[in-house]
Amino acid sequence: MTFRIGLILGFAALCGCSSSSPAQGSGAKAAAAKAAAATAKAEPARRDTTDPLASRAKGSPTAPITVYEMSDFQCPFCRRHALETWPAIEREYVATGKVRWVFLNYPLTSLHPNAAAAAQFAMCAADAGKFWPVHDLLYRHQDTWAPLKDPAPFLMTLADSVGIPRARILACLQSPKARETVEADAAGAARAGATSTPSFYVEGGMIVGAYPISVFRQVLDSIYRVKTGK
Repeated sequence: MTFRIGLILGFAALCGCSSSSPAQGSGAKAAAAKAAAATAKAEPARRDTTDPLASRAKGSPTAPITVYEMSDFQCPFCRRHALETWPAIEREYVATGKVRWVFLNYPLTSLHPNAAAAAQFAMCAADAGKFWPVHDLLYRHQDTWAPLKDPAPFLMTLADSVGIPRARILACLQSPKARETVEADAAGAARAGATSTPSFYVEGGMIVGAYPISVFRQVLDSIYRVKTGK
């Protein structure tokens, strides 16, 4: 399984938004394992109804594969993944019980000045049980809010469109919780060795870049066969 993932890691990344921090070399996999455990607490929490990641996860808690997506809402390559690749992954792997998918924020603020604001808004939407509808709208309308000097008024229209009361989301945004959640996500992604978005931590390996569905099929099908014998 690790070898098969390594083949994918050996490819040149198709595309992605890169931070200014250097790649972490051969230590990335070990750091990824530690960060995934520390940040997401995946395995012990998957069957726990108090799982703090449940509001931004899709798929069965008992799925044999867990994928952690580390993304930036303002990254155009993350947008490509969300609009072109994610729907097929959701249909073929998440809805069928093969994969549990968890979203982690990794806003590259040196490149994308509105990314942190969008991530905090998404965390407040998650608190209201509306993360995935807002996730979709943020990427779908990225060209509208990303260049704005102040994206807040437009983001509030997204809250309206998914039925989140303005008073609720404003109270959330004014508290430190959303900011602290985003900062914890980003720190975990960095410890995992991610230096660009989107990056995907998959059962001990890292896929970096906005790859087409064919690449994800190769990786996920291989891991699924090894873990289930099917």
